[in-house]
Amino acid sequence: MKNMKKALFGIMLFVSVLSLAQVNADYKSPIVNVVKAAAPAVVKIDVVVQTEISIDPFIMEFYKQFFGDIPQQYEESDAVGSGFIISKEGYIVTNYHVVQGAKKITVTLLNGDSYDAQYVGGDEELDLAVVKIKPNKDIPVIELGDSDKLEIGEWAIAIGNPLGFQHTVTLGGISATGRKIPKPDGSGYYTNLIQTDAAINPGNSGGPLLNIYGQVIGINTAIINPSAAANIGFAIPINTAKRFINQIIATGKVEKAYLGVYPQTVTDSLAKSLGLKVTKGVYVAQIDKGSPAEKAGIKEGDVIVKINGSLVEEAAELTSLIRNYTPGTKVKVTVNRNGKEITIDVTLGTLPTETSSSSTAREFYGIKVSNVSNDDRNKYKIPASEDGVIVKESSNKYIKVGTLIWRISINGFAYDIRDVNSWNSTVGNIKNGDYVGIFYYYNGVRSVYSFRYDG
Repeated sequence: MKNMKKALFGIMLFVSVLSLAQVNADYKSPIVNVVKAAAPAVVKIDVVVQTEISIDPFIMEFYKQFFGDIPQQYEESDAVGSGFIISKEGYIVTNYHVVQGAKKITVTLLNGDSYDAQYVGGDEELDLAVVKIKPNKDIPVIELGDSDKLEIGEWAIAIGNPLGFQHTVTLGGISATGRKIPKPDGSGYYTNLIQTDAAINPGNSGGPLLNIYGQVIGINTAIINPSAAANIGFAIPINTAKRFINQIIATGKVEKAYLGVYPQTVTDSLAKSLGLKVTKGVYVAQIDKGSPAEKAGIKEGDVIVKINGSLVEEAAELTSLIRNYTPGTKVKVTVNRNGKEITIDVTLGTLPTETSSSSTAREFYGIKVSNVSNDDRNKYKIPASEDGVIVKESSNKYIKVGTLIWRISINGFAYDIRDVNSWNSTVGNIKNGDYVGIFYYYNGVRSVYSFRYDG
């Protein structure tokens, strides 16, 4: 009897296990097919970056006294990112920050094929770049989708190389759309981003975010600090990228849109002092003559609250949203005018190049400058009341890019700097042994950098 019970129990256990094996026996996740279709066109991008070694200025001065100038010192570092192939000719889309400053770029496909890649072009503000390989055989290409049709809750699949683990697949959903996050350098915002809970880690940057049809809907670009949150990642909508990819391939750069307003973030004090009827938005302090904003009927004193339905709360956010479009694009700008909301159709223009000058700016003490453009004022938050020249490049440890230089003192005599011409005439008179003071405006603060010039 005891043996019979054991036998019955064994039979029941076998039958139950067998029945479990039959549940969804023929089922295969659709994610499998997405990966099979898309993964071959996803690439690993290895870069070698050369950076200048910073030398303590006191050590540099000591060295100069006995041996002359110190040769520039460099060091190399490695980084890894992701990308995806968009054409049989070998064009690959990735993030700008993945390949920025790369001395060498190597692309590896899923099948192990490896190619040297050339940087075609890109844009730091959009965090978008294109590189190219010269394939020696047929290569896979990924299909681009339509990010404007995304719905919250639908599937999202990320493929990339997190921490160098090649072709890692993670699965989640679309958590939100139209997100904004601050840029790491504090110069503005990334706007209109897709938020996903598909796990994204360092190395995923530049890789595709896919829908259930295997189409690219976004470019994975950023994550929230994992010590503060889990699985909150962001991707650039593929429709934003599609506006600029062909420009980059053709010219190596992008042509951005222009609205033509000088914006100020509405604060509580600004709203009260000007009697505004809103507490959030972007106040139009000034409008460029002949600009798209003026032609469309936007007025000084308006408060911009939406662009194409997306809420706008800060000046830097407005700038970033406009830069997501190409010249000629028609957008709906919603303004609050004396308490009434009005939606105005605006055809965006082409972002003007930097203000021209009769002469090229002279480099001085590792500093390269240009005249200040409206875009510079928006990007670096420089008030219209501040005049001077803007620092575009700098190897000087104390004067950073984005600094506005408005005065230079030489041996106690002060010279106002209003444009490139006054900069050139002033720095051209500085001689070895002169005591120099550079008066500058940076990040809302005026200060002076003084030194004895030894050219």
